[in-house]
Amino acid sequence: MDTLTKRLYEALFLIDAAEAASDWDGITEMIKRILEKGGAEVVSLRKWDDRRLAYDIQGKDRGTYILVYFNSPTAAISSIERDFRLSERIMRAIIIRGDQITQADMDRDTPLMRDQAAAAPVEAVAEKVADGAMQETQS
Repeated sequence: MDTLTKRLYEALFLIDAAEAASDWDGITEMIKRILEKGGAEVVSLRKWDDRRLAYDIQGKDRGTYILVYFNSPTAAISSIERDFRLSERIMRAIIIRGDQITQADMDRDTPLMRDQAAAAPVEAVAEKVADGAMQETQS
């Protein structure tokens, strides 16, 4: 009896930023569906960042990157890559083997998360200032 050895893989997908903003759930479901069709198990899927592209791709100048970690049989990777290349919603995709990736690596903050964390104190101060100004005008 043959047992399938599943390895950890890391994938980064580039999606049109406007489409990602308007249909995030649809895009993530499509990515999961393609992976599961190939026998993969999604470990983690999250938005990595929104960026301006160095050059236009398919007439788009902004893109959203989606970072996915998944376990998959090695033999299924070529068909998974083919399905992502054929998808009209994915502008670019790269899949690499992640034998060296630890759970701590997967849990590491993405650039988007770091930007949001840095913006949170500024927003909190702005809210306090606005609340103080509102209280002064009510007095």
